[in-house]
Amino acid sequence: MSTSAPPRPSGTPRSRPATAGRPVVPRPRRALSAPRWFGRADREVLWLYLVTRVGIWATAAAVGRLFPPDGESRRPVSLLAPWQRWDWSFYLRIAQEGYFPDGAGPWTAGWDNREAFLPGFPLALRAVHTVVPSWAASGALISFVAGGVAVLALARIARGLLGDREAGRRAVAFLLVSPCAVFLAAGYTESLFLALALPAWLAAQRRNWAAASVLACLACSVRVTGLFLAAALVLHFLLTARTRATWRSAPWLFLPALAPVLHSWYLYSWTGDWMAWKHSQERGWYRDFHLPWEAWAHTWTAAFEHTQPTGYALMSQAELLAMVAGVVLLAVLVRGRRWPEALYIALTLWALGTSYWYTSVPRSTLLWWPLWIALAGWSLRRPWVRSAYLYVAAPLCTTVAVTFLTGRWAG
Repeated sequence: MSTSAPPRPSGTPRSRPATAGRPVVPRPRRALSAPRWFGRADREVLWLYLVTRVGIWATAAAVGRLFPPDGESRRPVSLLAPWQRWDWSFYLRIAQEGYFPDGAGPWTAGWDNREAFLPGFPLALRAVHTVVPSWAASGALISFVAGGVAVLALARIARGLLGDREAGRRAVAFLLVSPCAVFLAAGYTESLFLALALPAWLAAQRRNWAAASVLACLACSVRVTGLFLAAALVLHFLLTARTRATWRSAPWLFLPALAPVLHSWYLYSWTGDWMAWKHSQERGWYRDFHLPWEAWAHTWTAAFEHTQPTGYALMSQAELLAMVAGVVLLAVLVRGRRWPEALYIALTLWALGTSYWYTSVPRSTLLWWPLWIALAGWSLRRPWVRSAYLYVAAPLCTTVAVTFLTGRWAG
C-alpha cells in the first residue's frame, strides 16, 4: 500500500508535503508565540532600543557642549551632568541619606517632602552604587537595563495580542519616540516600573499568577501606579479563572499590597501619620483632592488665561492634551471589552485628574502600554498612521529632550 499523500485536486493551492500517512496540518505561526529565550523578533526590538539609546545620549552630549550651565565654560560638562535634574535629586538624597536624616522631617522648616517618593528606585540605586562608583552612572545604568527588559516585554505582549510579528516592533517604536521618551533614559522611575509591570502583565497572560504578583509587588514599591496594575491583575484573574487549580493561585494576588503597607508603616513610625506619603504630595505638589471638572478648570486657566509664564502655560496645554488622549484610550478599551486594561487606565486617569491641576500626565503616558499596542494595531490596519505619528512625535521627542537636558523643563 502506498504511503504517499493523496493526489492534489487540480486548481487547489500547493501545500508542503505531508508526513507519511498523516494529513497536512498548517504549521503554527512561530512569530506569534513568546519564545523562552531571545528569538529573532526580540533581537530586532533590542536593536531598535539600542539605536534610540545612541541617539538620546548623542543629544545629551551635544546639549552639554552647546548649552553649558554658565554660558561661558571653556570645558564641556560631564556626559552625565544634564541628566541630574529635578526628581533625580530626590532619589539621590533618599539613596544617600534615607528619608529622615538626622531626625529631620515634615516638622522641620524647609523640608523637601522627600517621603512623596517611593523607595523602590532609591533602593535599586543604592544597590547598584555598591558596584558603580558614580551615583549618576548608577541611575543611568538602571534605566538602560530596565528599558531593555521593558521593550522586550512590551513587544511580546503586542505580538500575543495582535497576532503579528510587526506589532511588537511598532509598539516599541511608538513608545521610544513618544514625546516624553527622554524620561526612559533618565535616572527616573519610568523604565524600572515598566521593567516590572510589563513582565507582570505578560506573566498574567500566561496564567502565571505567582510571578505576576511578585513583579507587581515590586512595581508597587517603585510607583503608586503599581496599585492600579495590581487591581487590573485581580480583574484579569476574575475574568479568566475557570478551574479549581487556578483559584488556588488567588492568594498570590494579595501580595502587591505588601509594598505600600510596609512603606506606610515605615513612614508612620517616623511621622505618626499613616497617610504621610499623600500629605507630602499635597504640600509639595498641590495634589490635594479636587473634583475632576475642578482640576480641568484649574489646568485650563493655567494653560490659556495668561496667569502663568509661557513655559508653564505650554506645559498645561500638554497636560490637557494628554488627559484627552487618556480618555479616548479608555473609551477604545471599553469598546473592545478589554476590561483589565481599561481599569488600569481609568484608575490612572482618576489619580492624575483629581488634584488641584494636572501634573505629569504626559510623562504618565509612557506607562500606558495599552496605548502603544493600540497604536500598533491601528497602524497595521492603516499604514499612514505610522508615518503620521513619526513625523509629529519625533520632533516633539527631540524638543522635550533638549528642554529637559538644558534644565529648562517647566513641569
